[in-house]
Amino acid sequence: MFEYSNINLLKQIDYPADLRRLPIEQLDEVCKELRQYIIEVLAENPGHFASSLGTVELTVALHYAFNTPYDRIVWDVGHQAYGHKILTGRREQFKTLRKLDGISGFPNPAESEYDAFIAGHASNSISAALGMSVAANLKKENRKYIAVIGDGSMTGGLAFEGLNNVSFDPNNLLIILNDNNMSIDKPVGGMSEYLVNITTSKTYNTIRFNLYKTLKRAGIVPEDMKGAILRFNNSLKALLTKQHNIFEGFNIRYFGPVDGHDVRGLIRIINDIKNMTGPKLLHIQTVKGKGFEPAEKEATIWHSPGRFNKETGERIVAKDKNSPQLYQDIFGHTLVELAKANPRIVGITPAMPTGCSMTFMMNEFPERAFDVGIAEGHAVTFAAGLAKEGLMPFCNIYSSFMQRAYDQLIHDAAIQNLDMVLCLDRAGLVGEDGVTHHGNLDLAYLRCIPGITVASPYNEIALRNLMFTASQPGNGVFVIRYPRGQGELSDWEQPFEPLPIGKWRKLKDGKDVAVISIGPIGNLAAKAIERAQTEGIDAAHYDAVFLKPADEEMLHEIGRNFKRIITLENGTVVGGLGTAVMEFMSENGYNPRIKRLGVPDRFIAHGTVPELYAICGIDEEGIYKALNEIKA
Repeated sequence: MFEYSNINLLKQIDYPADLRRLPIEQLDEVCKELRQYIIEVLAENPGHFASSLGTVELTVALHYAFNTPYDRIVWDVGHQAYGHKILTGRREQFKTLRKLDGISGFPNPAESEYDAFIAGHASNSISAALGMSVAANLKKENRKYIAVIGDGSMTGGLAFEGLNNVSFDPNNLLIILNDNNMSIDKPVGGMSEYLVNITTSKTYNTIRFNLYKTLKRAGIVPEDMKGAILRFNNSLKALLTKQHNIFEGFNIRYFGPVDGHDVRGLIRIINDIKNMTGPKLLHIQTVKGKGFEPAEKEATIWHSPGRFNKETGERIVAKDKNSPQLYQDIFGHTLVELAKANPRIVGITPAMPTGCSMTFMMNEFPERAFDVGIAEGHAVTFAAGLAKEGLMPFCNIYSSFMQRAYDQLIHDAAIQNLDMVLCLDRAGLVGEDGVTHHGNLDLAYLRCIPGITVASPYNEIALRNLMFTASQPGNGVFVIRYPRGQGELSDWEQPFEPLPIGKWRKLKDGKDVAVISIGPIGNLAAKAIERAQTEGIDAAHYDAVFLKPADEEMLHEIGRNFKRIITLENGTVVGGLGTAVMEFMSENGYNPRIKRLGVPDRFIAHGTVPELYAICGIDEEGIYKALNEIKA
């Protein structure tokens, strides 16, 4: 299926040591071949596209200038690291990207020694690389550490916490700021504007270097004076350039901005600064989607475009226009509908307006929809502030990203019992993005928070009704979680109906076993139950719309009438629905045999959603098998 042309140099590079043996004059051709290889593979085997095209020259420069893997490159997020994977022993494996048993779409130390640190969520590279650098210093190792972070990730609070620590702990960290003025959607906030306008001065750098050499030769730069000298030099730069640099305000030496697509220029600059003592930041400017015109023009669409024609740029979309819509689109359309009727409703997302379809609200009510950047903790507290003053915020965050706002949810929202709605997109197993992106922990980590409501819809109509119910005053913090992908229905646009909070639904009577499911995965349970019915297994089916509060009346009914129970959830079996049912039965004197189906207590790798469901035993076949086993 894969046929590649014009990668003669790339075929000679199995590892970075091979790259470093090439003369520097050949690196422009290496970059051209590497970019073409990424395009050709991803045209057939989809992945994150535009980000890695923008970092081709940087990737080649880093592996050429540093002694990797002894020197460590810490990538932020990892969307930008496909070229890195190809140059580090995984050129042929790259064709298996994001497939079951293939290589991950993100850097992962379990996969390669060249992957220095896990990279799925944003903004952790500076903190991680700093910790590694300090560890190397304590062990007297002469390793070099490089943190590569995009401008979008710099909006995250963790990045600034790392910068603050970099400024006073002894280290020689090099931070590469990859500024393409585009994260996934367009970056927002003051940091984005600042990076566009930031400047540097050659005159300043010359004066600064000469001053330092003069003072050092004179023997008047002892160790305890380095900070004072650095602050003096930063003041000198502000005087010469008429601009103070935020990074130098952190006492981090700043270089740039420079052309991130000039591979030989990057190598020269990196070699000039890599042995300097103390922390430093190199600001490079790149074009997301570089080298593929459609991606350069529409970087958001080409962040993860699916399959496409590598010659024409035409995206190959297999979706039937009459098929059910994506859950995220149901959320977006429903939010607009609710907002039209209720002026108190506002929308918030941390840098994912397209991914969660908050764009619908932004287009209809731009003054009432907010993209706060890659800052999940801020998003939740910002929503809490809106709620405190009487608005009804709908804050949409990917489930696994919500983990970063856990304290804010408890401290800023739940304790005050504020009326606000958290919609957790991509809940459960998400497929090819893999271990860092699966949202299978939310039911467990939310269930223990006092006073909040946690719900998951059986289908799109239920999602709409949950959103309508959650928008009513007096409900406190209301969490709705739903999966990635398409729903079940084509006629989802039905009139709203309020749902009684904490009430479950009995979908089918039965006498042999009770199946309790939560969320859209219950549709697979219904199919397995129907199949088992033809073979003499009469199963009742309950849709636990609400994990919290649970329907105790229905649980008593189940406890009295069934000796066998199966629970089903698209989430971890530790602490979620199954655990809640077991606790209730034990505390109320019932003693049924309970089989919990869900994601096992381990981290699940990448693959298609059906493949991962099968591995976890929560596909139709796995549920059918459980029905037979528990009946035996």
